[in-house]
Amino acid sequence: MATVTTQASAAVFRPRTKFLSGSSGRLNREVSFKGIVPSASSSSFKVEARKGEWLPGLPSPGYLNGSLPGDNGFDPLGLAEDPENLKWFIQAELVNGRWAMLGVAGMLLPEVFTSIGIINVPKWYDAGKEEYFASSSTLFVIEFILFHYVEIRRWQDIKNPGSVNQDPIFKQYSLPPNEVGYPGGIFNPLNFAPTLEAKEKEIANGRLAMLAFLGFVVQHNVTGKGPFDNLLQHLSDPWHNTIVQTLRGY
Repeated sequence: MATVTTQASAAVFRPRTKFLSGSSGRLNREVSFKGIVPSASSSSFKVEARKGEWLPGLPSPGYLNGSLPGDNGFDPLGLAEDPENLKWFIQAELVNGRWAMLGVAGMLLPEVFTSIGIINVPKWYDAGKEEYFASSSTLFVIEFILFHYVEIRRWQDIKNPGSVNQDPIFKQYSLPPNEVGYPGGIFNPLNFAPTLEAKEKEIANGRLAMLAFLGFVVQHNVTGKGPFDNLLQHLSDPWHNTIVQTLRGY
């Protein structure tokens, strides 16, 4: 009875995910097999995860074909099923991701710079206790008006792209006729091109920032400190200042 022994002589992983790199979003694995039997020849095969499958083997909804930046086929609530609503949700996620990236930087950097002595500002969770040029109710009304003005114009741009490119007050300023969500002009001082790769990177980092923002808020409610202070506390005694000890005493 002949015995055939087959072994994997080489296994090379070449992950190319679009999570932070914005590339093609495929995971390639190449494995070559060599047979010990003289008549056997070397062979190889490739396993490739297709774009649009957030979980390998789970089919994406029919209305998500992988053409949108960041489309991994993940829509358990069916929010993208209506094409008209999808237009709004695309821009809503993009804008909220941008705000989250700014928010995370605004929460983390002042805490870091204050802790190392470069500046002296309150932590983000104490910023509301400070005195400003107006009362909190006045600031709320100002923000409410300004944000609604911006959101209304953004909605007009979604319904009729390019309709709000002209500044209504300063007539000498206008935006180039670019696509919705990527106006360019003064909003793109470094002149980045809105390529698919750049869009993939932005939406991936925006989603990560939204999760980080939520994590900062939850973490502060549990520990009463900011993320950088918690990191320093953990590094001072890594074996005892951990999430397990924190939750045990919570």
